[in-house]
Amino acid sequence: MQTRRIGELDVTVVGLGCNNFGGRIDAAATDAVVGAALEEGINFFDTADVYGGARSEELLGRALGSRRDDVVVATKFGMAYGEHAGGAAPAYVRTAVERSLQRLGTDRIDLYQLHAPDADVPIAETLAALRDLVAQGKVLEIGCSNFTDAQIAEASRATPSGAPGFVSVQNEYSILHREPEDGVLEACDRLGMAFLPYFPLANGLLTGKYRAGEAAPEGTRLAGREREMTEDRMAKVGALSSLAADQGCTLVDLAFAWLLSRDVVASVIAGATSAAQVRANAATARLRLDADVLKRIDEIAPR
Repeated sequence: MQTRRIGELDVTVVGLGCNNFGGRIDAAATDAVVGAALEEGINFFDTADVYGGARSEELLGRALGSRRDDVVVATKFGMAYGEHAGGAAPAYVRTAVERSLQRLGTDRIDLYQLHAPDADVPIAETLAALRDLVAQGKVLEIGCSNFTDAQIAEASRATPSGAPGFVSVQNEYSILHREPEDGVLEACDRLGMAFLPYFPLANGLLTGKYRAGEAAPEGTRLAGREREMTEDRMAKVGALSSLAADQGCTLVDLAFAWLLSRDVVASVIAGATSAAQVRANAATARLRLDADVLKRIDEIAPR
C-alpha cells in the first residue's frame, strides 16, 4: 500500500481508527480487526486514552503483540475520562503519557497528539512538555487534534526554531463536512504538516447503509439517531451513491479516494468493527479519481 509522511513517520494511506476497541467490540473482535489490518498491509493505528473507556489502548497493544515494531502507533491525550480531568498542563502531559505507554505495552508512542486545545494552558507550555518526551525517547512525533487554523499558527509561533513541533492535525473532514477547507488545510500545507481526517465517512452516512426516508438499520451507528439523516444530507448521499455506481466503485471507495486526492492528507483512519470492513477500507487505496469526478463531487456537496 502507498505510504505518505507524518513528520519522519511513513504511514499507509489507509489507517485504522481504534475508537471501537473496548466499546462497540471486545478483545476477540479487536484481535480480528487488527489482524485483518496487518494482513492488508495497513501500518497506521490511531487510538486515544479516552477511547473505549480507556480500554482501546490496552486492547490494541495486546492485539499487536510482537508485531508492535512493524507499525506506527498514534494515540491522544487531553480529554477527560474516568477520574482523570484531562487538559494540557505539563504535569498532566507527563502523567498521561506514562498511562498510555503502560496500556499500550510499549516503550514509545510514534505520534502523540493533543486531543483538543486547552484554553487554560498556554500552548508553549504544552509544547515544552511534549518536547521533553521526545528528548526522552518516549514519543517520536507530536501532533494536535480539533485545532483551528489560528490555533495551528499560534502553536507554530510558540515552537522554537529547530525544535520539535506539531507535525500533524487531526480534524473532522469528509465530503459532507468540509470545514477544514476554510483555513486548516492551507495552514497544514504552508507549515508542512500532515492532515488526518476523522469521521471520513461522515459518522457512517457515506457507508452506503442508509437510505432516504428509511430508518437506520438496527445495530448501525445511526440507529436511533435518524435526526442526523436530514433530507439535504440524504439527497447528497443518494447522488454520491449514483456517482460511485457510475464509476464502478462503492460509496466508501469514493469517500476515501476523495480525501486522498488531497496531497496534505496523510492517511484516512476509519474505524472498523469487523475484518470485512477493514478489507473494504483497504481496497479503497487503489482508486484514483479524475478531475471530472472531483468536479461532480463538488457540485453535489459544495464547500
